[in-house]
Amino acid sequence: MGPEPTQGPLSLGPIQQRPIKRATLYEELDASVLPSRHRRPESKFKPMSRHARNVRLWLSVKSSDPILLWQRPICSGASTGPCLSSDSNQLVGTLISIFTKQPFSQDAPELRNLASTLTTRVVESVLNRLKSWKVALEFFSWASSQSGYRHNCYTINAMAAILSRARRNAEMKTLSLYLVNSQCSISPGALGFFIRCLGDVGMVEEANAVFERVRDSGLCIPNNYAYNCLLEAISHSDKVDILEARLKEMRDSGCALDKFTLTPVLQMYSKLGRIESVMEIFDVMSDRGWLDGHVLSIVVICFSKLGMVDRVFELIERMESQNIRPNERTFHTLIHGLMKDSRLDAALELFDKMKRSGFTSDISIYDVIIEGLCKNGQLKSALSLYLEMRESGIRPDSVLLMKLSGFFSEEQIIQLLEEFPEGMDAKAVTLYYNLLLNLYVKNGLVDKAHRMLCLMIGADSDSNGHNADIAELIKLKGTAFVNTEAFNIIIGALVQKGKLDSALSLFRDMDQVRCRPTIKLYNSLIEGLCNSNRLDEARELLTEMKGSSGPDPTPFTHNCIFGCLCRREDVIGALEMVKEMRMNGHEPWIKHSSDLVKRLCDKGRVSDACSFLEDMVQEGFVPDIVAYSAAINGLIHAHKVDQAVELFRDLQSQGRRPDVVAYNILINGLCKVKRAPEAHDIFKEMLQDRLVPSIITYNSMIDGWCKIGDIDKALLYLSKMSSEAQKKDPNVITYTTLIAGLCNARRPGEALTMWDEMKKRGCEPNNITFMAMINGLSKCGRPEEARLYLKEMLEKGMRPEIYVYVGLLNAFISELKFEEAFEVLKELLENESFSEHRDKAYTAALRDVIVNLGEDERTSSGIRALIADSQIPALLDILDNRVPADILHNRVQNGTGGIP
Repeated sequence: MGPEPTQGPLSLGPIQQRPIKRATLYEELDASVLPSRHRRPESKFKPMSRHARNVRLWLSVKSSDPILLWQRPICSGASTGPCLSSDSNQLVGTLISIFTKQPFSQDAPELRNLASTLTTRVVESVLNRLKSWKVALEFFSWASSQSGYRHNCYTINAMAAILSRARRNAEMKTLSLYLVNSQCSISPGALGFFIRCLGDVGMVEEANAVFERVRDSGLCIPNNYAYNCLLEAISHSDKVDILEARLKEMRDSGCALDKFTLTPVLQMYSKLGRIESVMEIFDVMSDRGWLDGHVLSIVVICFSKLGMVDRVFELIERMESQNIRPNERTFHTLIHGLMKDSRLDAALELFDKMKRSGFTSDISIYDVIIEGLCKNGQLKSALSLYLEMRESGIRPDSVLLMKLSGFFSEEQIIQLLEEFPEGMDAKAVTLYYNLLLNLYVKNGLVDKAHRMLCLMIGADSDSNGHNADIAELIKLKGTAFVNTEAFNIIIGALVQKGKLDSALSLFRDMDQVRCRPTIKLYNSLIEGLCNSNRLDEARELLTEMKGSSGPDPTPFTHNCIFGCLCRREDVIGALEMVKEMRMNGHEPWIKHSSDLVKRLCDKGRVSDACSFLEDMVQEGFVPDIVAYSAAINGLIHAHKVDQAVELFRDLQSQGRRPDVVAYNILINGLCKVKRAPEAHDIFKEMLQDRLVPSIITYNSMIDGWCKIGDIDKALLYLSKMSSEAQKKDPNVITYTTLIAGLCNARRPGEALTMWDEMKKRGCEPNNITFMAMINGLSKCGRPEEARLYLKEMLEKGMRPEIYVYVGLLNAFISELKFEEAFEVLKELLENESFSEHRDKAYTAALRDVIVNLGEDERTSSGIRALIADSQIPALLDILDNRVPADILHNRVQNGTGGIP
């Protein structure tokens, strides 16, 4: 299509947009004086801003300006094409025949003979009669390359009209380049037409650039029509600066501003919500008698979008006084906007005005108003409007009826559906019945819907005694034509309710009415059967599908059965299904494979899980890392840590990239078996893989180092996780692990510091944290501090386990602080939490504590008092049976103590 320019297509060559100096513009405008006859009359609207006054000034119309009518260009089209001689008409027909023949070749001999006879009128006529934009563009390109022929502005416009209608923006951009580089003269009307073609497809920048390039090159002197077309194109965008600059340029060039100049300006300001500027332009147009329904629509829609409902009605009344009314589209837009803003009263008022104006409503208007009335509780008005809609010949659609079902009773909806309009054919009646079935299902009346469908097809239902009401409905209207959609509705609902037997029975009845089951029906039934573990019946349906009359199984079909086999832990059956899926080009879903591996590992069948993964790879389906993570976790729980590491390494050697979860599982497993150094190596690999360790990763490593007594490395990991690079906040598990580790390392002071840091960070200790601190301090010979934490723990409503009491009691006794130990024992007896524990090691230790306290003269009387109050015997019931309770009782009472 001619030589391509070297400049970028968007700028259309070396075009520079002139900068807009707004201050200078306003200075010029302020120098003007608006004639008094152009001033707007007093209005209820607010005083205008300075910007609005300036707009009014530069939009002022001279008294000498003519009132121009909108002159549309001579459009290139079949009906308005150039008159041709009979020879030229024959040539047009021949060219069309050649270019529409397939396959087409530009090297065809007949084309070479016809090239010399080309004229612009012939080319324009051919373009107007070609139906395909591709063929038209091919013909246009061919013609432009013929020796002695050159396109003119009319052939270019014919091509532009075709590409614009087809919305071929890329080709329109190329055509724009061709126009500005072809140096062909172009009339103002033709320029305006081309600009409008660009504007119709949103190519505003290109339209502005073409206009400027053509004008500056002297190919065209734009008139007011060309400017109007450009302003109209710009108004489709938000480029108000360009629009104002072109408007000023138009006025400065001597072009008169007319109705069709101001309309796109009004459109732009309305879109931007510049209400004062809108009203100024509106008043100017009103003064010149340029108002019509389209102008009114622009302004009232602007008011509506800004929520200025009162002004909408004020403006409509003002226009009606001048015998100008909104058009139908405006009414529709306003009503929808008002309903969106929940202005029901205003919408109803406008709806009445619309009807009085003689305009008809469509289903969307009735839909939005009826829904609004229902939501507002005006059900009678909604029903009345619904009946009015029916009487006007508008049939309610499924969307409206489904909305009504949420507000009206079942009986009311059925009544509405029973009142079929006259003259409805069988398919329309079927639609209504399907709507009724849908409503039954939506309202939970699945059984009733099921009975209705059974009666419609003449099948037996489960509740014949309750069918009188539905039978009357069917009898009244006759048996409707039942289609597959009715079965889809009911069978799907029955499956969801778990009524699989009824669903299967209805499925078999489809043959009676010659309805073929769809893939949706098969999948719904197979899914329901598999979810209910009725695998054999699901397989029967799958076999049916694979027959000659059934639909082809989908990936969903196979995966339903595959999932059921996985839930059954049927490894052999699952692998057989995988093979079948491979033959059909379907892939097994990852979630089912992972679920099977996890189930097998939970049951201790780790070897079977690993074998399944290997078999999946053999079938060409590499399992997801989630499945491998489950297998690694299973091996660790089965105390096969070395095999878990080996599987992890195998994954890496195959190019698989373990995720954070897989790393966490392996690191945690190694740390649990006191192999923290190996876990540390895995941690470093994780960082090398550019994975970000989680809080779980750090907690596992801290626990691992604590387990082997290397508390300093554990603290180092705490520093790493809190560093600027990681920014992981330690949680209660982190602090609990470190507190226990520090106490085990005989560093209770640091444990107490860690506790304070934890609380300072806003991390509240839990039950396990308190027990770790109390037990740790007791082991470190600091029972007084431990008791303070015990007191705080009890005050928070937490209950320590018995080993915490035993450790604290032994710590006090080791310090020969028998009175404090006795007080702790009393707290234990009051708490009675020990009654849930029957660990022999702790009960034996508790027995020794009681005996020791009974032997000491400072606490023996207290022990005897507890025995007298029957508190010790309750405790003795859970003690080691090596010493009968009565013997222990006598020893304590007699002060002869010890256990042999």
